[in-house]
Amino acid sequence: MAGVLIASDRQYHDTLRTLFAGPGQGAVCCTSAGEARRAMGQNGCELLVVNAPLPDEFGRDLAVQAADSGAGVILLCPGPQADRLAAGLEKHGVFVLGRPLSRQQAAFALRLIRTSQQRVRALMAQNQRLAKRLDEARVISRAKCVLARYADLSEEEAHRLIEKRAMDARITSREAALEILQNYEDRAL
Repeated sequence: MAGVLIASDRQYHDTLRTLFAGPGQGAVCCTSAGEARRAMGQNGCELLVVNAPLPDEFGRDLAVQAADSGAGVILLCPGPQADRLAAGLEKHGVFVLGRPLSRQQAAFALRLIRTSQQRVRALMAQNQRLAKRLDEARVISRAKCVLARYADLSEEEAHRLIEKRAMDARITSREAALEILQNYEDRAL
């Protein structure tokens, strides 16, 4: 995955590379939105810097597309347009800065984006853990229902049976529940 992707007029590439790509961090520079989309499709990116307007589009749609794919995005635009654009792009997670831009503003924006990306990664990991637990609970619940229906067990008895099978076979409760479901599906056929 590419670190920083810069979409800008060629004349600003070096300046933007200095502001947004740290020492030793590679930056891919593009001169149009189409070229930037191709670069994102091939390599992805952690950070996209769009110096609007671009020759083939303003850069708003490119910024939204990159933000939706999980990249941090900074959209640079003429100062008077910054507030108006920021209001519409905040909901997408696009950070809008007006030009001219100071080194301090660029550094502050980078810190904010990195902090938010770390938070999003932590939330995504938590979401995956919760989804896994929810799936496990669904499978175990289905197995309890099958045992209650076909083996005439109460919910507590079914739960104890699943836990006992899991302990005896040294497998997870989910795996034991899946085995039970498979056994009863085979019988139903």
